[in-house]
Amino acid sequence: MNKVLIIDDDKELCALMKKCVEQENFTAVVAGGGIEGLHILEETKDTCSLIILDIMMPDLDGFQVLQQVRQTSNVPVLMLTAKSGEEDKVSGLRMGADDYLTKPFSINELMARVNSLIRRFNCSILFLAQKRIVWYFRE
Repeated sequence: MNKVLIIDDDKELCALMKKCVEQENFTAVVAGGGIEGLHILEETKDTCSLIILDIMMPDLDGFQVLQQVRQTSNVPVLMLTAKSGEEDKVSGLRMGADDYLTKPFSINELMARVNSLIRRFNCSILFLAQKRIVWYFRE
């Protein structure tokens, strides 16, 4: 089952996103800050299919979290933030984010992006697995 890690310090928004993610038949795990999110990712890195990541958090900001995530993982990251400036978007995408959604946002758009990112991630895993099988049989 696909697991979505939501890292945001807004408890009400996290509860809403968790409910929506679970309605799509995904598992959702919530972290109230960057440090907690990195700990949870370490525990669930083999089952995590997507990270929804806020930028403005009190302990580690989303850019710092993204930087650490990209050192060990290629899991898709959807930046979710009130920062709507072009510089912030470009910076997040250049640092390794896969998508960027600004607040306020519609739940329908969020869930469409979540489904799209998970679908592409699962296809890439399947492709790599098939490539390894072919490689194994060539030897």
